[in-house]
Amino acid sequence: MSIVEELESEVRSYCRTWPTEFKEAHGAILTDTSGREFIDFFSGAGTLNYGHNNDLLKQPLIDYLTSNGVTHGLDMTTSAKTEFLEVFRSRILTPRGLPHKVQFPGPTGTNAVEAALKLVRKVSGRPNVVAFTNAFHGMSLGSLALTGNADKRAGAGVPLDHVLRVPYDGFDPDVDGLALLDRMLSDGGSGLDRPGAVVVETVQGEGGVNVARVEWLQELSDLCRRHELLLVVDDVQMGCGRTGAFFSFEEAGIVPDVICLSKSISGYGLPMALVLLRPELDVWRPGEHNGTFRGNNLAFVTGAAALRAYWSDSTLEKSTGDLADQVRERLTRLAGSVGADVSVRGRGLVQGLRFAHAPTAAAVGRRAFELGLLVETSGPRDEVLKLLPPLTVDGARLDAGLTVLERAVRELA
Repeated sequence: MSIVEELESEVRSYCRTWPTEFKEAHGAILTDTSGREFIDFFSGAGTLNYGHNNDLLKQPLIDYLTSNGVTHGLDMTTSAKTEFLEVFRSRILTPRGLPHKVQFPGPTGTNAVEAALKLVRKVSGRPNVVAFTNAFHGMSLGSLALTGNADKRAGAGVPLDHVLRVPYDGFDPDVDGLALLDRMLSDGGSGLDRPGAVVVETVQGEGGVNVARVEWLQELSDLCRRHELLLVVDDVQMGCGRTGAFFSFEEAGIVPDVICLSKSISGYGLPMALVLLRPELDVWRPGEHNGTFRGNNLAFVTGAAALRAYWSDSTLEKSTGDLADQVRERLTRLAGSVGADVSVRGRGLVQGLRFAHAPTAAAVGRRAFELGLLVETSGPRDEVLKLLPPLTVDGARLDAGLTVLERAVRELA
């Protein structure tokens, strides 16, 4: 029995999915202790958009450490924080005309969502929020209440309240969730306790790679304006270029009131999260929402380096589009050759293969691991293989990973 099996909690999961001991990582490759290499189409669940140990980010981090730069500073002003904010404003906010202020909550995605929930309830004075079917927003109680997955919700141990659940785009072709919500908000006899905000993912990654149409997102934004609801976009997994543009909502031309970022915002896999909020919503009292690790200066350093390296122009966005086309073409051809039981979904470099026979997805994932590829499942029945390769992966490596995936699918589907 290994030390992991002997000592670590039974709650562990990914080490069961990929039963090996990893030792090194660089770019799109993970290497285990036996020297075997694996192509990574997981990217830390979207945390490593720029790959493992990206050299453009590693050296600034090393330089900062060797100069005795501040590592931990809560929300004290440090040179690393000042530099990150300056670069974030100049590379991200200003070019997009976003007036939002930046809040540093705790360092994870669920911390960002919890802070956003607390804020919109404080601003609106209403405890209820709207969330969607198959949503995933985190595992702490507030964000778990927004989450749709029954298995994840079951672990809460307490009621998960103050959420109105509405069908997401495409959830049921016969039900228009936004029309239903609009009607209920407009009718004083609906019995609906008026919510204060709507929380949405433009692409539901954990929910099964469900992609909201541009028109649907625009309709949702318009509905929020008409009914004076705050619009919160959870861009924790789909932000930082995963769908092409830096923010996943840019294609729809909407401007959320609140935006949640985490995962790849640090660039290097270091814990970091942001809540972006319109200035008029910044009604916090000093210290009203805080956390010991809301000032990860190492993440400020690598985050600023990533913004400088990849978001000074549209090069990465264009490259992501080209790679996405490559993935889509291969997956579409594969699904067509296998049959109607497999379908393709996704946007940008988050792509999925949905299997009508749900257990096949996990079986393909296991076989892919045996063949040297890391890819995880998602969806309410784990029926979707979700591909999240690094945005910086080269075309040849991407092609090699897709070839492994094709073999696994053909053997098992």
